[in-house]
Amino acid sequence: VHAKQAKKDCVLIDTAGRMQNNDKLMRELAKLVSVNTPDLVLFVGEALVGNDGIDQLNMFNKSLSQYCTDGRTIDGLVLTKFDTIDDKVGA
Repeated sequence: VHAKQAKKDCVLIDTAGRMQNNDKLMRELAKLVSVNTPDLVLFVGEALVGNDGIDQLNMFNKSLSQYCTDGRTIDGLVLTKFDTIDDKVGA
């Protein structure tokens, strides 16, 4: 509502720190998607996690399809290397 009133075309919602195996957080994420009805849902993952990134993507996608009222799923994927600090991935 605020974005429409402010005449903004693009709104980004950062859900960083959501653990894909935390059911409560995944339900909250699905609620964000259901309430805001975005045009595009992107999964942004850290490239250095390797194959674990596929597991994360699949779990996020499954949670969205399960908990979103319209069965919405992830539309795309972005891999980054910006989250890495020192030897801690995603720190």
